[in-house]
Amino acid sequence: MKQKYDFFNLSVWNILSQEQSMLDQARIKLLYYGLFLAFVALCAIAGNVFIQHQQIFTSMSIFLLVMVVAMFKYLTWKPDWKPISHILLTVALIINLIDVFLIIQKVEIITIQVIILSVLFSYYMLGQKWGLLYSLANVVPVLGFMVYAYGNSYIVAMKPEDVEESTKIITIMANFIMIIYIHSHFYNAFVKNIRELNQTTAEQSALNAAYQASMEKAEKSSQAKSEFLSTMSHEIRTPLNAVIGMSNLLQMNDPRADQLDNLEILKFSANNLLSIVNDVLDFNKIESGRVEFEKIRFNLVELMNSICGGQIIKAEEKGLKFYLDVDKRLRTKVIFGDPTRITQIIYNLVSNAIKFTSTGNVTVRVSQLGDRHNTLSVNFMVKDTGIGIEDEHLEAIFEPFTQESLTTTRQYGGTGLGLAIVKRLLELQNIQMHVTSKVGTGSEFSFNMEFPVSTEKVVEPVVESSPQAPEEKGSIYVASSTPSVGLQVLIAEDNPVNVMLMKKLFSKWNIVPTFADNGENAVELVQYGNFHIVLMDLQMPIMNGFDAAMEIRKMADPKKSNIPIIALTASALFDIKEQVYEAGMNDYVSKPFKPDELKEKIYALVEVV
Repeated sequence: MKQKYDFFNLSVWNILSQEQSMLDQARIKLLYYGLFLAFVALCAIAGNVFIQHQQIFTSMSIFLLVMVVAMFKYLTWKPDWKPISHILLTVALIINLIDVFLIIQKVEIITIQVIILSVLFSYYMLGQKWGLLYSLANVVPVLGFMVYAYGNSYIVAMKPEDVEESTKIITIMANFIMIIYIHSHFYNAFVKNIRELNQTTAEQSALNAAYQASMEKAEKSSQAKSEFLSTMSHEIRTPLNAVIGMSNLLQMNDPRADQLDNLEILKFSANNLLSIVNDVLDFNKIESGRVEFEKIRFNLVELMNSICGGQIIKAEEKGLKFYLDVDKRLRTKVIFGDPTRITQIIYNLVSNAIKFTSTGNVTVRVSQLGDRHNTLSVNFMVKDTGIGIEDEHLEAIFEPFTQESLTTTRQYGGTGLGLAIVKRLLELQNIQMHVTSKVGTGSEFSFNMEFPVSTEKVVEPVVESSPQAPEEKGSIYVASSTPSVGLQVLIAEDNPVNVMLMKKLFSKWNIVPTFADNGENAVELVQYGNFHIVLMDLQMPIMNGFDAAMEIRKMADPKKSNIPIIALTASALFDIKEQVYEAGMNDYVSKPFKPDELKEKIYALVEVV
């Protein structure tokens, strides 16, 4: 904010402000006290030359006195030190040259003093550029005069004036005082500036050290949080693995109708808890900046059918109509992108739509917006006829652990992380989510995404009947893919509940399991046994799964060192996949695992004899 100054102000402290730099304040003080000293000196000179009846010097003194008073008054009203400095230097230059070339017609000590004053004043007040300009403007003409006068008689149509000794003494004394004052003033200002700069540097260093310590503390806190979430995930997923696994086993034993209902409730609750754990872990992964987007080939139509396949069942269970409308032009397109992240985004949006819709329908529409030679622009839209969102809550729903209201949380449940994950994933790809909603009518979420397109054309798939038939090609139940003899599987697992689950599950798959309760025992069993595949838990006592896998890969017998190894883990560490492959394992399955997924991976790695 610009400060206003009173016209009648005479104090220098009223024209100084915190907005001015230390150097500018020093320049203003120099002008203030320098003009005051000049005023005193000119008064003495004017009185002396007046007494000596030297009219020219008297007129010049009075003119300079008026100029000094005017500039002093202007400075105390508006502290614009730059124009005042230029005026002072220009007047001093003109007066000095007039004295040398017309009035005195020679170079005296006063002339030299004025030049020195102009050089000092111009550099200190206006900087190097103007200092050099005013220095040359003062020095060059005077040197030129001296060189000319040295070999020639300097004659002009004006009689030179003599300066009385008393006037010389006063002038010389005043000039020396000004020279000493300028040096002293700016030396003090520079020393003070250096001290404060050193103090500021020390404070800045302390702040940087504190900032660095805070950053390290924040990094440690973030790492501790990740490790805590990983540990808690492992501890939660381990019993969940048993709950979900036993539920699956019980469902395979042809339970009664009432038992089946109870098992469905049990399995639903366990899956719901697993979903909450996964949401927290996914959000933590996104917030930590460890998300990498893949660029792999996939067919968007097939992906959307896969995503919405299970959601249709959920919608029908609530009595909702579910519509999936995918642009026909996309059926023959092969695009590059990250199908996992697209699945995560669409799944969360559709799950929310179904959750908050009690009657009506849910519509998922995928439309092609533009098709350039190598880029495809696609619009994704999820629309429902649910409870809707109030305008003032549209931003809040994308915040983590936040829903529209406390009533919504209590009535519909959930962590409030689904939309936060969606928003973060889109923002990381510079994509904007658009939301329109009306309370009691429904909501619509949409966004546009661009994909690189392959020139390869896909033949539209032919729909086959009886997709659940055991003989169908591509199913994990294909008869030709299952060995006629029992597979010998080594399972490294230290949790007794999981051991019990594996025994019951594998007995139904014609698999003969052997169990090791730690990594060291697993290595010994592989060394002296004969197995088709190893299922390796990662967190075990004595020797963990990573070290055990690496020891197996070092074995001399190539049949044993190359045995397929599948990691079984309940961990949620972000780089678990890379660690698994670096340890030499072939694949991994997260706990709680789906029985069909585990079986498919086992048979995919085992060579059928």
